[in-house]
Amino acid sequence: MSARLDDRDLAILSVLQREGRITNQRLAERIHLSPSACLERLKRLEKAGIVTGYRGEVALERVLRCSTVYVEVTLKRHEAQDFARFEAAVRDTPEVVECHAIGGGSDYLMKVLALDIAHYQELIDRLLAADIGIGRYFTYVVTKPIKRAAPLPLEHLLAESQRREEGL
Repeated sequence: MSARLDDRDLAILSVLQREGRITNQRLAERIHLSPSACLERLKRLEKAGIVTGYRGEVALERVLRCSTVYVEVTLKRHEAQDFARFEAAVRDTPEVVECHAIGGGSDYLMKVLALDIAHYQELIDRLLAADIGIGRYFTYVVTKPIKRAAPLPLEHLLAESQRREEGL
């Protein structure tokens, strides 16, 4: 269930997504609130688990060359312990930077960062050898990023949700 957020809460979230290191003073100025009221709202958003952390974005291509690979995974069996074993192994694999359980023909979609395709294949070989239940996997190598992770479209999604609730 979604939390009730007003325009000021949305403004805070919007600014924080783009400028996570902004000072409370500057954030308050940007959203037209007093610093104490702004901080109170921010603490409430953190306590509610809406703001879950602050992190820097790293231009990985300026640090080293690597390949991004998406992997669809289907497990051999679909018992609770099979899912748990696979998920635990993925959480312990640093190269897997995202993993989502999905519906449809596969069970999971993983985003993997590897130095190159050989490194990716070594990773897959290790996961297969670890016997964590992988039945099939399909590899999709990113050849060119088109749109990277962007701020969440909160205002758009909330407006769409409201439109649907009103039956428009």
